[in-house]
Amino acid sequence: MRRTLGYPLLALSAGAATVFAFAPYRLFLLMPLLLALLLELVQRWPQRAFLLGYGWALAAYTSNFYWIYISLHDIGGMPAPMAGAMTLLLPAWLALFPALAMWLACRIGTNSASRWLLLFPALWTLGEWLRSWMLTGFPWGAIGYSQITESPLAGFAAVTGIHGVTYAVALSAAILMLLPRWRRLPQLALLGLATALWGGGAWLQQQQWTSPSGKPLAVSLLQGNIPQSLKWDPATFELTLSTYYRMVASAPPSDLLLLPETALPVFLDDLPSGYLTMINGDASRRQATLITGIPRRTDDGSGYLNAVVALNDPAQPYYAKNHLVPFGEFIPLPAVTSWIYRFMDMPLSGFSRGGDSQTPLAVADQRIAFNVCYEDGFGEELIGPAAGATMLANVSNLAWFGSSNAMSQQLQLSQARVLETGRPMLRATNTGMTAVIDASGEVQTVAAPDTRQTLTARVQGRSGLTPYMRYGNAPVLWGCVALLLAGIALHGWQRYRRRLPVAA
Repeated sequence: MRRTLGYPLLALSAGAATVFAFAPYRLFLLMPLLLALLLELVQRWPQRAFLLGYGWALAAYTSNFYWIYISLHDIGGMPAPMAGAMTLLLPAWLALFPALAMWLACRIGTNSASRWLLLFPALWTLGEWLRSWMLTGFPWGAIGYSQITESPLAGFAAVTGIHGVTYAVALSAAILMLLPRWRRLPQLALLGLATALWGGGAWLQQQQWTSPSGKPLAVSLLQGNIPQSLKWDPATFELTLSTYYRMVASAPPSDLLLLPETALPVFLDDLPSGYLTMINGDASRRQATLITGIPRRTDDGSGYLNAVVALNDPAQPYYAKNHLVPFGEFIPLPAVTSWIYRFMDMPLSGFSRGGDSQTPLAVADQRIAFNVCYEDGFGEELIGPAAGATMLANVSNLAWFGSSNAMSQQLQLSQARVLETGRPMLRATNTGMTAVIDASGEVQTVAAPDTRQTLTARVQGRSGLTPYMRYGNAPVLWGCVALLLAGIALHGWQRYRRRLPVAA
């Protein structure tokens, strides 16, 4: 009875508690501890490895992504029962990957060492990588993010990317679970491994992979705090435009004035000419480049883009979001899913992709590679743009998720991208977290969420390539595949030895 009911409930509780390992709480040590608890449960009840892994992950993803309900029901207007079911759908899908990792580790592992030290970290990491791109991908909630930036394990991000940090967390959990089970000599070996892992991460944190480039950039990041319920309302359209005009007009002298994603809720070519003249005039008098998120039509007029445009510098290229949000920005399998939109108020849901190769925008001595909203969750996709830039910038509108953890979680994702690329990041958001992150991954300055504020800072660009920018995810993924193959080979050898006849 204890196993039948108690173990699954304990797995669910441990998974739900992982929310405190991520931002805004950032109790990074909780993650290896809670994962070690799952391993202990599976070690005691290996026949239910899939069930326990699925329960832990389902609770973890639901507690971390509860804000999906806010976007569907509170903002989008979807009926509560339907919004609740849709909110659970994503965690139910994502939980399959940890569950499979646990099941395979028990299925293939021949003993506790091969199961937890060899197979489990590799399988968990491969699962996190798979879910980051399958069905367009959703990388939020990867256990590696819980270590950014407070943990020594964050030092691995510049070398291995976030998946390497995930591997280190999984391996740490395995060590924690095995320590009390093994005798003195193996315990010393485990302690040595843990010391090398965490000490190596701390050493890597001290390394400088990039160097200063150009003069520091004076930036003003405008957080308009426009409620999502009003943003696309024609009755409040003029209020939104006037809000951002006043913020631009009152901003201090800056090289860059940066507005959030779709800050101006109108197509670029429908923007009133008088308004464009006024706001550009104020920016130009400050000798500032005015960049905003705004929808614009494709060059051939056949679609529309979630774009970032330099309003007072027509010679600049524009950036258009390339990794679109399913259901939010494009309709996946329209013949099957289009009926959902009858229950939601979605102003724009058919964006076109901007393309893989887009040019950074030049501002003073710096070159800025932009990404929009949750694009900063995909580290490998930002390597190419970052290589040609001296700093990164993210424009977002998280008003869809109210005053939830989504804002802080996305800030943590941005910090990971900074560590991976060695470049500072500017974040201009509608409601939060508007921030400047320096090249070490630390938040240099941040605006209070849910306030109207202009955040100012001086930001130093960086150039050069981190090891992760040179090699991407390949070393970690191939290393995990090699460990998996080694585990399979060991499993096969053990089965072969058991079949050998016993000598008389």
